[in-house]
Amino acid sequence: MNMAAQCLDHPADQVAIIDLTGAARRDVTYDNLRAMTGGLARALAAEVRPGDRVGVLLSQSPWCAAAHLAIWSIGAISVPLFKLFKHDALATRIGDSGLSLVLTDAEGTAMVGDLATCWDVATAGRPGPPLPMAAVTPETPAVLIYTSGTTGKPKGALHGHAVLAGHIPGVVLSLDELGHPGDCLWTPADWAWIGGLFDVLMPGLALGIPVAAARADKFTPDTCADIIARGRVRNVFFPPTALRMLKADGARIDGLRSVASGGEPLGAEMLAWGRTALGVTIKEFYGQTECNMVVSSCGARFDAKPGCMGKPVPGFDVAVIDARGHVTDGEGDIAIRRGAPSMMLEYWQNPAATADKFRGDWLLTGDRGQQEGAFVRFVGRNDDVITSAGYRIGPAEVEDCLLTHPDVATVGVVGKPDPLRTQIVKAYVVRKPGVQVEAAALQDYVKARLASYSYPREIEFLDALPMTVTGKVIRKELKARAAAERSAHGP
Repeated sequence: MNMAAQCLDHPADQVAIIDLTGAARRDVTYDNLRAMTGGLARALAAEVRPGDRVGVLLSQSPWCAAAHLAIWSIGAISVPLFKLFKHDALATRIGDSGLSLVLTDAEGTAMVGDLATCWDVATAGRPGPPLPMAAVTPETPAVLIYTSGTTGKPKGALHGHAVLAGHIPGVVLSLDELGHPGDCLWTPADWAWIGGLFDVLMPGLALGIPVAAARADKFTPDTCADIIARGRVRNVFFPPTALRMLKADGARIDGLRSVASGGEPLGAEMLAWGRTALGVTIKEFYGQTECNMVVSSCGARFDAKPGCMGKPVPGFDVAVIDARGHVTDGEGDIAIRRGAPSMMLEYWQNPAATADKFRGDWLLTGDRGQQEGAFVRFVGRNDDVITSAGYRIGPAEVEDCLLTHPDVATVGVVGKPDPLRTQIVKAYVVRKPGVQVEAAALQDYVKARLASYSYPREIEFLDALPMTVTGKVIRKELKARAAAERSAHGP
């Protein structure tokens, strides 16, 4: 059940990854990928024990794939890290996971600094005979993926080697029976997130479908079209924000066989645009870092139901439950029955949070929904997470960062509705007496410490924030204020 073996068990000359990170296309075969993985595995085996955590700080590239595969092959746990993270965001994840080694490149080494030891993947490998794959079970820990913290610091969702097999049915369905002759996968989503890593890269490798790797520092319709053309891509996972940017630009893309999207619902207007501009009906899917690819549409099997995100994927028991944990026909909490194939083992070293995630035998997604026959309708989020440009941003992490600024007394962070990004991060700040720090300075302060997309695009200074009697910011009131601001300024 070792995921590395699942991903590498293909003919030597078959193309695994289409490398578009340089000016020229380079096809990386499974033989090439096995050699890269093996060299890193031999180096790691001398320093790393099974169960140890090893960071991977790399953008889309063949080396990113090889790094994860090498870690899994020796029975260690990979920790995906994102190139847009700044010092504080990296420090939180490196410190919480307890990792001491990061596989990266020269850029990543400079970013990590003294937080951990770094190896440059291009030079770290050791020659020699192949190592045997570590003997593991489906529940052997393999990958620790951090969520966006919604009520505190980001939590690490620990997954076993079963997580890849658990993703494959939903990936196949959402991309309209992925596996047709000529299929080739790509996503603009970074491989540091579960969407890039387990909705595209690893399922593609496991199924023997070429995956395009392309580093684009900023998504644009032109770079998107270029990648699809150069890689002869036919199957794409587009985050909703990428679709909105293509639509706003009036882009048209030919040659695609299937397009999937997940992270937030798409409206009828977006789906109609997709049929015209992309030549396909966009298939929606649903999941989260803790248990992904649990609901999907699939045009090859059934017609979509307007307003619904699809049907439960085979192997997953997805239901809407009430406060007592009973399945209900009305609106309730979207939940997944314990034991689902892509479900996390636990939150890393956080038994209290793990227990809170469940209601009886059901994992709570934190979203509200309604069952409509075999379909599941998404109603809304049940927490304060901000969805901006496809990223899920925990307001607590941004608040914690702003509160370390010497001129900030109190702060509340919420999502403000935005037509392009779904939401933007908005911060309501109370300054300390006698200071006049400006919004731009606070924005730069957050940009330098957290992920680039996490900074508050709007900051409003108030004399006081709405607070509970125990001193907690009432985000509900701030969200209502932000929504009213949006309404006052029109769509």
